[in-house]
Amino acid sequence: MQEKIEDESLINVIKRLFECGAVRIELGSCFFGRGFPQESGLSSILINIYFNGFDKEIQEMRLKKNQEHPKFDSNELVSKDGVFYKPVKIYAVRYLDEILVIASGSKMLTMDLKNWVVKHLEGILELKVDGIKTAIHSAVSEKIAFLGMELQAVKPSVLNPPMSEKAMRARKKYIRQKEVRAQELKNARERNRKKLGLKIMSHVYKKSKRSDGFKFEYQIKNEVREIFRTWADETVQEYLGSLEERWDWYRKLSAGNFLSLRHIRDQLPQELVDTYDKFQEQVDKHLNPVKARRALEDEERRIKDEEEKKYARGTVEDLTKLCVKADAPIELIRKMVRLIGFTNHMGRPRPITLLTALEDTDIIKWYAGIGRRWLEFYCCCHNFKMVKTVVTYHLRFSCILTLAEKHESTKREALKHFTKDLKVFDINGNEEVHFPTERQVKMMGDKNLSDPKPVDGTFSLALIRLASDEPPYSCVAHFCDKTDTVVYRVRLLQNRLNVNPVDEKKWVPGMGAINESLNLKCFPVCPDHIHDLYTGRITFQDIDCTSFVDGG
Repeated sequence: MQEKIEDESLINVIKRLFECGAVRIELGSCFFGRGFPQESGLSSILINIYFNGFDKEIQEMRLKKNQEHPKFDSNELVSKDGVFYKPVKIYAVRYLDEILVIASGSKMLTMDLKNWVVKHLEGILELKVDGIKTAIHSAVSEKIAFLGMELQAVKPSVLNPPMSEKAMRARKKYIRQKEVRAQELKNARERNRKKLGLKIMSHVYKKSKRSDGFKFEYQIKNEVREIFRTWADETVQEYLGSLEERWDWYRKLSAGNFLSLRHIRDQLPQELVDTYDKFQEQVDKHLNPVKARRALEDEERRIKDEEEKKYARGTVEDLTKLCVKADAPIELIRKMVRLIGFTNHMGRPRPITLLTALEDTDIIKWYAGIGRRWLEFYCCCHNFKMVKTVVTYHLRFSCILTLAEKHESTKREALKHFTKDLKVFDINGNEEVHFPTERQVKMMGDKNLSDPKPVDGTFSLALIRLASDEPPYSCVAHFCDKTDTVVYRVRLLQNRLNVNPVDEKKWVPGMGAINESLNLKCFPVCPDHIHDLYTGRITFQDIDCTSFVDGG
């Protein structure tokens, strides 16, 4: 790091942080919170600077492989039939100390690549790499854990499966219901038109009987004409859209007419014959259903051909193409929810007694911070619906039960007061909603991966407000000089549960833990930053943890 940063003071501070144990880099220990310190605001910056050389080496290796195995277009291949050319590629992604390298070549190439990565990390960067968790996995037959997600290579039909029979029946039922509603609206519209037309005719008839001619007080002639013109246009459009009605009228107006006979036409005036011919042309133009039926058949044939091509293309892709499916670790999330205390051993929501010491708004913010971070992070996952269920059901009703226990009321009374959306009011009486509503949760999904900020800082602790008459302190958040602060005491989750986070059998793998030294410490925080800390917008990386005060 000294080679990249010419600042002796900063380097000395970093060395002292490593010597006292406040900063530690350990690769492969645990993802999402355990491998980098939550107490240091410089952790992500320092790790990215330290790994800059490694990133450049990986990029050079990728470019070298691309030159050795170029990618050809199918049109450039000599033999196009049945040829699927797959060049050897290397893909790499890194977030802080989490590294994922994917190779599409042989197993020997993958083993050489793994040995090179481990040698570079341990030799040049002088880092300790966990040999057990640094392993080679098959992306097709195994799930790869990365950044708290489970990655696997699957066929395209797995990501976009065809509709099941139940879904097809439900869709047909919905289409039928939609057609019935449209027919009911059409009938109601025609019925209203008939009533309105009768009223207009009755009004006109009465006026004509009482007076000589029509004398209107208001000029409604243009409005009436516009109404009838609109009705006529809609009626004609509906009529022309029905092939059966057009065919019926076309047969009545064009078949079996004596004017079509040659010896009859010669005995009639030429003007009458010309008028009849023009009328028949208009009948053929507007009422002949042959062209419309042919167009309808062409459209049905085109849709059928597109479906066949889509099916053939999907079959070929299933045999030749693989896509990466990202899943949220539902079992770990459920275990985490059970460990924290959101649910009981039966999987049903339960209250968290520790949080009853907080204000109502702070309780809701604490739950909202966890729910929103999970929804924002896992929004790109294939099984995002399961995460929605955990947030919408387990977290929401655990919050409602916690509020009910605090006020010594029932769940029904708490629901009546706070509603399902967990609404609260500020000092000015304005309504606030911090927890994501059911409608918002339903609309979430199909997004890209957001910045994976650790949510551990939100649910790994509880900040209890202290009632004291101490003089005002400065806010402990970085770059904040506010003095209108309130002192909060830190209560860590692992101490409340009496669980050692190092014990992976009792602790959830991948769930971060905050340093033990912060337990029962008191920090002055301003209202803005306590809100951000509860909702998960900032973590202990954004707080000066050395500025605690003596809470007595």
